Amino acid sequence: MKKLTYLSLLALVMIGMMTACNKKQKEEEQPKAMNVIYMIGDGMALPQVYAAMLATGEEMSFEQFPYIGVVDTHSASNEITDSAAGGTALCSDHKTKNAMVGMNPDTIPVKTLLEVFHEQGKETGLVVTSYITHATPACFYAKVPHRRQYEDIAMQLAEADNINLAIGGGRKHFNHRKDSLNLIERMENELGWKVYDTLDNIDVTCKKYAVLADDGHMPPAAERGDFLPRAVKTALKTLDGAENGFFLMVEGSQIDFACHANDSAYMVDELVDFSYAIQVALDYAEEHGNTLVVVTADHETGGLTMPDPQGKYTNVVFNYSTRSHTCLPVMVYAYGPGAEQFTGWMQNTAIKGKILNACGLENIGDGLPEGEGPKIKAVKVNLDTKPE
Repeated sequence: MKKLTYLSLLALVMIGMMTACNKKQKEEEQPKAMNVIYMIGDGMALPQVYAAMLATGEEMSFEQFPYIGVVDTHSASNEITDSAAGGTALCSDHKTKNAMVGMNPDTIPVKTLLEVFHEQGKETGLVVTSYITHATPACFYAKVPHRRQYEDIAMQLAEADNINLAIGGGRKHFNHRKDSLNLIERMENELGWKVYDTLDNIDVTCKKYAVLADDGHMPPAAERGDFLPRAVKTALKTLDGAENGFFLMVEGSQIDFACHANDSAYMVDELVDFSYAIQVALDYAEEHGNTLVVVTADHETGGLTMPDPQGKYTNVVFNYSTRSHTCLPVMVYAYGPGAEQFTGWMQNTAIKGKILNACGLENIGDGLPEGEGPKIKAVKVNLDTKPE
């Protein structure tokens, strides 16, 4: 009897070891992403995406993603994040205080995805429709205690040795500065950049260029046309063939602007434009097979709902509850190697690790403790409020 018990235990141990070995072997056999295209719709939660689908009646690129999850966006200081804290969380392991860029609540710089991938020998790029110095893109390369330090952020971009291309607006922060420095001239003469003011006639073989296409933010989608999809195509032509792969961050910046203004036509235009840019990324990933595409948002803006005011369920209007941000969760969409990780409920700080895992780069951090900020808790809510 004792012998049988011993043999049974031995068999269970062996089965467990074999299962663990098989699991490890399967994990090792999973294809790894060589390239990452990380796309952020500023202010974009599920209501904005669905509103654009309703308004256009068209299929959108969001519907093609096989893996979808839910992302909690609170910052280290508030239940409602701003774009600086939200962007820092999305590109690092860290929650931080609102307004802080690329550093933790103690003002210690954090290591971002862009920095990790550069250290791994990958080429990197940024494409936005706001200032290139605006909060979200700045989080990937700059370290400042306040997001409105635009000229300091511009200097850090100019002096960065880990960025191959940067496309967006914000030229005034480079050549109309309080210190009277013409940073564009310095970028070209001393820092190895080629600087353009349009997407036309770019030498895509150039390995370090900036396109500063507007003094301020780019115009709205209705005026700028296909700038964003073209910019993504241009960036991919430059980064394609990078020996060790690439990392490209793309922001649909003005979804947020539209929702701050409670302007539904503007919002739909920006969502459609962002969807076209996503389609460019998906087409590239499908063709190359070693590219992970991740789409998410830093926060929701506007508190968008779509009711029938008469309660008849026959008409839909777009209603906004605020001209600011909300604490609503946002979505994450993933396609390509490692995309299966992006399901369920997650913190925004989890996305960096999942992307690195997809690339076979587990456990690369900066040694700083992860600050998760406040957990979901009761806040000041008037539960007696009734609809009028």
